[in-house]
Amino acid sequence: MANLVYKRVSTDQQSTDRQNLVLDEAGIDEPLMFEEEAGTSSRLHPLERPKFGELLTYARPGDTVHISEMFRLVRGTGHILDVLDVLHRARLALRIHDGAFSAMDLTARHPRTGELLSTVKFMVQTLAAAGELQRDLQRELTYDGLRAAEAKGNKGGRRPAVPTDKTDAVRTAYLEGRSIAALARDHDVSRGAIRTAVADLLPEYTAVDAGTPAELLVVLDMPGKVADFLRAADLAPVERTALDQGVTVRRGQGYTLRVSATPTVHRQLLAHCQPLDGAPGTSAIPAQRKARREYANRVNDLGE
Repeated sequence: MANLVYKRVSTDQQSTDRQNLVLDEAGIDEPLMFEEEAGTSSRLHPLERPKFGELLTYARPGDTVHISEMFRLVRGTGHILDVLDVLHRARLALRIHDGAFSAMDLTARHPRTGELLSTVKFMVQTLAAAGELQRDLQRELTYDGLRAAEAKGNKGGRRPAVPTDKTDAVRTAYLEGRSIAALARDHDVSRGAIRTAVADLLPEYTAVDAGTPAELLVVLDMPGKVADFLRAADLAPVERTALDQGVTVRRGQGYTLRVSATPTVHRQLLAHCQPLDGAPGTSAIPAQRKARREYANRVNDLGE
């Protein structure tokens, strides 16, 4: 029986050090590692993530899936139940080594019906909902704090990972042919930090005419069904960042994603939703078509 270990971090600024510590302390026998690329969003459904897909393909009945804590694998309640159902059908055990779920047997099923025990389902939904509420409140407080800081003329955001006094050296080295990966190693920062420092030197960079005013960020509410569709779409980095940094706002049984982006990015995101317009040959359901129309109306109100 194999021990399959799954690890993930949400950004390339993070490391798996804490996960490694928890998993090492667990003393897992001959672990087989499946680690997502850094920056794999927690909003992407676990069953759509490349490495977790590889894990499920590799797994055989009786194997055990190990994670340091539940939220390395899933975030929302629906995702948890989806994953538990897949693991049950594949006859795989799930072992969580830290956090609220570590003391629970999440694979417990009714001996006759084979369904997830109602008590387990209740606890999973309750703990997941509590965690989701905490994260949403944190996002809302962060958003309100940034707005208050902007009103006072303060610019938010982290300090650049590459110090200002080293930026010129990084840019010169890049122009001389030094790779982004090598520069990241030289300065002990992430590749993303180097890309930020040399952004205007990259091949995909599009210069902005000095006489053209920069676009201001606009906050629009994106229906949840549109956001769910876009998370699985092939987006440009700036589009993916806008989506990942959106603030979830609960609306009854659903939600909207409060996205802060330039009008251009909003229009680009809308363009990606074309399959939801209900054209012949598409599989969009009425609720998705309605959600796209709502988002289209909000984007179109921005004008050109």
